[in-house]
Amino acid sequence: MSTLLLALGAGALTGLALGALGGGGSVLAVPALIYLLGFTPAAAGAASLVVVTVTSATALVAHAREGTVRWRAGALFAAAGAGPAAVGGLVSRHLPGALLTGAFAVLAAAAALRMLRPAGPRASPAPGRPSRVAGAGAGLGAVTGVLGVGGGFLAVPSLVNVVGLRMRAAVGTSLLVITINSLTALAARTGSAADVDWSAVGPFAGAAVLGAWDGRRLAARLSAGTLQRLFAYALLAVAAFMLADAVR
Repeated sequence: MSTLLLALGAGALTGLALGALGGGGSVLAVPALIYLLGFTPAAAGAASLVVVTVTSATALVAHAREGTVRWRAGALFAAAGAGPAAVGGLVSRHLPGALLTGAFAVLAAAAALRMLRPAGPRASPAPGRPSRVAGAGAGLGAVTGVLGVGGGFLAVPSLVNVVGLRMRAAVGTSLLVITINSLTALAARTGSAADVDWSAVGPFAGAAVLGAWDGRRLAARLSAGTLQRLFAYALLAVAAFMLADAVR
């Protein structure tokens, strides 16, 4: 029963972050699966991809109804990342747990610091060169494959600054990219998936989907800046804890 309650609570928080911020939920999912539910880093990455796929696909349906998904741009961006995501998923099975934990901690800290950085004046987005789009898509796919994160906090700025989408369209399109990359990486993690406790992942994913709806309501009540700062400080604390655990 305690495992079920932990899975429900952690899943709800993950979904809340995803719904409120449009990304970043998987950055909380991996440490929650490791430290609260006792998953190994490799198994946590595989389980996180399941949670990310379910929540992103669910949110994608809602954004598609609102017309904020740019299907062609998203499919091309995801296609560039499909190969690296698959390779990353295979590579992750052979990496030491401490290395995966440390790399994840560094990525989480970088994401938090980026959220805390003051936003400068935005220029009008312009379509990027195909080589830049392919490079950004490949980089995101590799991160998804190796670390088991959807990468919404990386996909959204890439779709704005590299592809040239407006912010609202970038958020909706990022869900398509995340869903495709996560499915590809998950398919390559068959060995890690065998160690996953699916009885815990099911409630976790279900609570995340419900939490995402509450997150969207929370976003309507609090400013985006306040939400980002709260999430960033929590992320820094998680990153520091994971990094200390990886090096000891």
